[in-house]
Amino acid sequence: MSKKIGFLSFGHWSDAPGSQVRTGADTLLQSIDLAVAAEELGADGAYFRVHHFARQLASPFPLLAAVGAKTDRIEIGTGVIDMRYENPLYMAEDAGSADLISEGRLQLGISRGSPEQVIEGYKYFGYVPPEGMTDADMARQHTDVFLKVIEGNGFAQPNPQPMFPNPPGALPIEPQSPGLRDRIWWGAGSRATAEWTAQQGMNLMSSTLLTEDTGIPFHKLQAEQIDRFRDAWTAAGWTREPRVSVSRSIFAITNDMDRAYFGRSGDEDDQVGYIDGGIARFGKSYAAEPDKLVEQLREDEAIAAADTLLLTVPNQLGVDYNAHVIESILKYVAPELGWR
Repeated sequence: MSKKIGFLSFGHWSDAPGSQVRTGADTLLQSIDLAVAAEELGADGAYFRVHHFARQLASPFPLLAAVGAKTDRIEIGTGVIDMRYENPLYMAEDAGSADLISEGRLQLGISRGSPEQVIEGYKYFGYVPPEGMTDADMARQHTDVFLKVIEGNGFAQPNPQPMFPNPPGALPIEPQSPGLRDRIWWGAGSRATAEWTAQQGMNLMSSTLLTEDTGIPFHKLQAEQIDRFRDAWTAAGWTREPRVSVSRSIFAITNDMDRAYFGRSGDEDDQVGYIDGGIARFGKSYAAEPDKLVEQLREDEAIAAADTLLLTVPNQLGVDYNAHVIESILKYVAPELGWR
């Protein structure tokens, strides 16, 4: 199955020995450079994780707009924006602007988010769940508002004496970017959430962890999640074809530097642990010579079921090395698996 292949960067920076990304400026500028390099290599997507109160990428829209202005073809996106922290109207303006700058290439991954660096960090941003509502409920409420306003319908009562003339009727958020509503993804951590995602008409984004465990290998559980999403999509009556992405840490060992970094990482198994007080299953990383890697990945049922694969990259190793990581997959692995 042919696939879109992109990268997903968490945008870490630190002054640790060996880090080539030592400041916030470094991670932003290098993220742009990596997106440009990935497009030149033939990759299909540049995606960025969003974490608050951490030395990682946070506010995504300036970066997405800059990548959109510097590239011509590659999709630009997030994986994911934590909707607990977002003003959905302001976010709609930012998203519309970034999408217009990139000429319709924005693929926006959103979700309830993962555990953060501080306790109830969204409260510092001014968002407190109303009584009887959880923070996850609040994230979905913000999402509902966001999805409605990017559809372009007017809802705000115009001033009868405006500074500039208004069109007739209620006013929408501006700018609007046609088609953006079909390019919103939800980061689902469970099978039930994947079904809810389909019911909302959002694409499915599934990462390297699921917040449940049934005792079967991660890739099989994730493949079941994808199947349930597609069944729920059909049942909801949507007419367009949905998209599904999965993310993986995959490293083709082709030289001594690869071997030094990842030569002992290829025999990992799934891990089961706890996140947010509940059990979770974490998928394994892949690292091997290309021929062995091809055979390992051929058995991954979730990758086979997805139309988009996001390669998590070790961004602190610098632009050149990460471009090499992406190129090795595109050159030695993807063609052998029919992804290209």
